[in-house]
Amino acid sequence: MLPQTRGLTTHLPSPPIFNRGISLILHKCPKTQKLSLLRKKNSCRGLSIRPPNCSISVVSPEPTQSESANDGKPFPAEVSRTIMELASVGTLSTLTQDGWPMGIGVRFAVDPEGTPLLCLNDSISEVSVNIKSSFHVQLDQCGVRTLQCTVQGVLVKPEDPKVLEKLQSVWKRRFGYDVDEHCLYAVSVERLLQIEDLGEDGVWVASSEYKLASPDPLRDFAERMITEINLHNMEDVIRFCNAYVDLNFRVSDARMLWVDRLGFDVRFWSPQKDVFEVRIPFPREVADEKGAKSSFNCMSQLAWEVEKNFHALEFEKAKKLKKITSKGRFEKVA
Repeated sequence: MLPQTRGLTTHLPSPPIFNRGISLILHKCPKTQKLSLLRKKNSCRGLSIRPPNCSISVVSPEPTQSESANDGKPFPAEVSRTIMELASVGTLSTLTQDGWPMGIGVRFAVDPEGTPLLCLNDSISEVSVNIKSSFHVQLDQCGVRTLQCTVQGVLVKPEDPKVLEKLQSVWKRRFGYDVDEHCLYAVSVERLLQIEDLGEDGVWVASSEYKLASPDPLRDFAERMITEINLHNMEDVIRFCNAYVDLNFRVSDARMLWVDRLGFDVRFWSPQKDVFEVRIPFPREVADEKGAKSSFNCMSQLAWEVEKNFHALEFEKAKKLKKITSKGRFEKVA
């Protein structure tokens, strides 16, 4: 039997990088031509010299920037910027005049440096302005993971007319309506705590790192891509786990949680119903939706070839696992 070519599915349109012979739609061709298509026309092989290695998402008490990079993930500062860009509601917490802590849900936007801009009424601003505050934001991912970002700083009232004009334009772009300049406030960012999920340890991010970071370029369509893949390509997600992760069992079910410029996160289940989470990096960094779809398709092609024994295992698989033991709890598994 001769090898065949395949793509993720027709739900992810084939980018121009793919040749016609290995389009996402399987084309019928004579058996004598199939082998040459793999050897000569498979543009997936041009994306990387070797198959992508897999990195498991493992939370440590105080991971460093370099450790995060080795995990194939964006830096915590970039993740924080992405959370703040995608969310639109957060909780402002401060102390009242009589010393009681108080948290209030508010709408917010962010300026080009990621500074949260809030719309507050007079009764709230009078007791909160110019004192230490925190601003907590959450981002739900597929209903099974909740990213969190907590800003520590001071609630301030911008007074410069030019600054207020810029902030008003930021607010209108975010929500589509004008806001009274007297209601606009900002939270100065002193530092941030970024947490991957409920019950996990967080990473402190310095203000300078946060302001210099950029939100992920895939953020505006990541959720749509994940939804389409989980709906139409579940067998590919399972195949990713079986091909790129060092396991002593076959994955029974899997769900993709998120995708960014460096790779994607997957939660999967063993036949014994144990739950794990894994980070699988792309062969190379992507900059847009087309690049992400191209990488998905190439990785799907390679994983399928490995499954069918058309391609030898020429790469070292990851060996660390994060086992989800219950809601909000996790344990490391070697």
